[in-house]
Amino acid sequence: MTDYGHDLLFGTFVTPGAQNAAHVLDLAVTADRTGLDLVTFQDHPYQPAFLDTWTLLSYAAARTERVHLSGNVLSLPLRPPAVLARAAASLDLLSGGRVELGLGAGAFWDGIEAMGGRRLTPGEGVDALREAVAIIRDLWDTDTRGGVRHDGTYYRMAGAKRGPAPAHDIPIWIGAYKRRMLALAGEIGDGWLPTLEYLPDGVASLPRLNARIDEAATDAGRSPRDVRRLLNVMNVRFAPTGRGMLDGPPDQWVEQLAGLALEHGVTAYLIGGDDVATTERFAAEVVPAVREVVARERAA
Repeated sequence: MTDYGHDLLFGTFVTPGAQNAAHVLDLAVTADRTGLDLVTFQDHPYQPAFLDTWTLLSYAAARTERVHLSGNVLSLPLRPPAVLARAAASLDLLSGGRVELGLGAGAFWDGIEAMGGRRLTPGEGVDALREAVAIIRDLWDTDTRGGVRHDGTYYRMAGAKRGPAPAHDIPIWIGAYKRRMLALAGEIGDGWLPTLEYLPDGVASLPRLNARIDEAATDAGRSPRDVRRLLNVMNVRFAPTGRGMLDGPPDQWVEQLAGLALEHGVTAYLIGGDDVATTERFAAEVVPAVREVVARERAA
């Protein structure tokens, strides 16, 4: 049994289609109304068919009351870290502490470059993300005196004033798949946020990838428990008979999600599907049962 010591969280992973703006908002409101913990939105600023993620996060925060919100994950090459730090802290204050921060090093480089972003190699992307996380946290740190200075390879800060401080300690969740990004998540991340369908061997990849994060955390003088393990599952469906991961009846969903928590330490699940009825059924029939199973097994 693997237990990284975090409460279970459940939420949605929404595609922010501009042609379905009302439906996208309905999904956020549904997550809030049904008691889910998180609503997250894909971030592809170079994609004109999508709503801008940060605008959507702000609008959704104003239309909801309790659910937490995040990009999943924000495209760092098109989101300057200093501006992003102030934006996240500002929305956290306005929403009563309901903002989380998912970050990615970048993908779809043709689109990023077309929008004016820098094309980076995978290694450069990791290094740029490391610099960005340091800048973001420094700007949130209003207890330290003096301006923020950073003379990095990818970002420079020349004495920027700190603040505002967010309403709560915003965790930084890192989307990672390759060895160096996994190590970065372990060294400095508050969470690891991959998508199941992109893992090289699906669920079978989790022990190996978790071990890489654990090793990096330990080498950095941290506990592996400092890094929450989250998981997106994009292709989900309720069906009379089971065909795969989160493709079947509710009791199969419960068994699979509880298994991920107990065997691999996953403690946050974000489902795709972009369907209001699926979100409602997930919240009503799956989430309470998973919490019950995991609590019972961990207490045994």
